[in-house]
Amino acid sequence: QVQLVESGGGLVQAGGSLRLSCAASGRTFSNYAMAWFRQAPGKEREFVAVFSSRGLLIDYADSVKGRFTISRNDANNTVYLQMNSLKPEDTAVYYCATPRNSGTISYRPQQYDYWGQGTQVTVSS
Repeated sequence: QVQLVESGGGLVQAGGSLRLSCAASGRTFSNYAMAWFRQAPGKEREFVAVFSSRGLLIDYADSVKGRFTISRNDANNTVYLQMNSLKPEDTAVYYCATPRNSGTISYRPQQYDYWGQGTQVTVSS
């Protein structure tokens, strides 16, 4: 059974930084894309960043490009999201996700089958 557990959220002032972690278990981590999404109150879940298996594709939402960095460590089955220069509009619950199939790489949350429980990020102005 695939499990994803996020950590690292919290309250930070605008301009600050946080690093989120997502620990995966239940299958061979390195064979699958990993992505981060976020959902603010009253809004739909939106794509933040994706890191394919073997690093063939790494991409970001325009709203976070240049400020966020996704990385993964296949040796310890963990994906990270380094968030710098945080803005109040980054406030949301952040989720990591991975698809059922190894060939799936997508920006759409509907294409992801396994999700973590989410971690709250709050950026104060």
